[in-house]
Amino acid sequence: MRTWEIGRKTLWLDEAFSVWLARHPLGEMLAWIARLDQHPPLYYMLLHFWIRLVGDGPAAVRLLSALLSTLAIPAVYCLGRRLLGPTGGVLAALILALSPFHVRFAQETRMYALLTLNASLALLALTHLRRGPRPGAAPGTARAWIGYVVFTAATMLTHHTALLFLLAVNLFALGSVLWRRLRIPHAPSLTSWLLAQLAVLMLWSPWLTAFIGQAAGVEREFWIPAPTFAAVIAALKTFLSDMLPPLAGRSDLIWAGYVVLGGLGIAALRKRGPVLALLVVLFLTPIGGELLVSLRRPVFYDRTLIWATIPLYLVLAAGIAHLRRRPFVVAALGLVVTANAASLHEYYANFQKEEWDRAAGYVAARADDDDLLLFNATWVQIPFDYYFRAYGRTLAERGAPTDLFARGVLEPKMTESDLPRLRALLAGQRRVWLIYSHNWYTDPQGLIPAALAQEFALSEMRRFVGLEVRLYERAAR
Repeated sequence: MRTWEIGRKTLWLDEAFSVWLARHPLGEMLAWIARLDQHPPLYYMLLHFWIRLVGDGPAAVRLLSALLSTLAIPAVYCLGRRLLGPTGGVLAALILALSPFHVRFAQETRMYALLTLNASLALLALTHLRRGPRPGAAPGTARAWIGYVVFTAATMLTHHTALLFLLAVNLFALGSVLWRRLRIPHAPSLTSWLLAQLAVLMLWSPWLTAFIGQAAGVEREFWIPAPTFAAVIAALKTFLSDMLPPLAGRSDLIWAGYVVLGGLGIAALRKRGPVLALLVVLFLTPIGGELLVSLRRPVFYDRTLIWATIPLYLVLAAGIAHLRRRPFVVAALGLVVTANAASLHEYYANFQKEEWDRAAGYVAARADDDDLLLFNATWVQIPFDYYFRAYGRTLAERGAPTDLFARGVLEPKMTESDLPRLRALLAGQRRVWLIYSHNWYTDPQGLIPAALAQEFALSEMRRFVGLEVRLYERAAR
């Protein structure tokens, strides 16, 4: 499922940006990430070496995510087996394997599959710290401590919102100490735990300075809208069955079925207080943390919460296992399989990404050698060039309000103060191709097409998914 037609959909803006970064020498790549991006470097570093091995075609660069997402399935099985028993492990792994949300990001050249895998492995190591690698064994073996430290740090170096992962596990550890009913049987000592947290922070600390700069950039301006109650509910539905179609009005029954399974899972885990507490804290902390941060600067976004699906799927697995009678189990599995099969069909058949390949081919077939290519959001030049290079055309390329990353800003907005520079770029040009995308954020006033319309006539306009291509020609005198 994770490799089915993996190269068919076009690389969209963020994916092409990942490839653009990963193509750079390692030192330059790290400098660009710290200067422009809002993410830590681990995924980009893996992609850098992956591209050296397999190339940078769409299927090749996405295959890394597919592999990482697939590896998360046995990790979640082992985690579920330790927390819920063998049946729970199988069910949790099945839910993850069938998840349209995870299949989608298994086919995307971004860090979310790696985030899921690292968080799963960190949690698996955490469960070994609780009881040891075998029933009755002493907790805190060297391999378990190393695994917890390495994979927790790796999670934090994959996405900055994973700082909430560290917060969640420490809230659980603190609760187990302060609230006797949550005390973990055979838990490691408090000193060992604090030393492990220090080791995690030490592994993450080389990125601390860059993180502060990236966080300051997000604080100044970011594109994510303020979350609403509807957005939170939509995110939860995305976790369960992303892109679920209406199904002739039966989708509400499916969502109700998921609620019932979740309730059954909580009921089944009530007698296992530490397990239930761990899963609840792991699920609520990232959601509540992003909502809290969003009071100052909106950051709530379903894909950044992808690791919160792990405790959710474990609770659902506990709910299905709690049914016990075979007809009820079959009915519950039928609900999950039916919902996810319909959602996966919707993803494979109808979900579209930005059509940079078609736009590049359209321009390559019609452009003259002295034409100017003008990009409104500047970094949309990256996905366009990714496909345009295949045609062997060399045309002048400029950006508005500035050339690509000339200001050290990922998404600079067009303002009226930028119009003199734009007019200077247009002076003497006979034909200008405007590659217009993400203008809702970078050119909300429509200043660029308005300026072009003052000097040129619009002779062609072609809409593609996620962008427009416009050809402006100066009237002959």
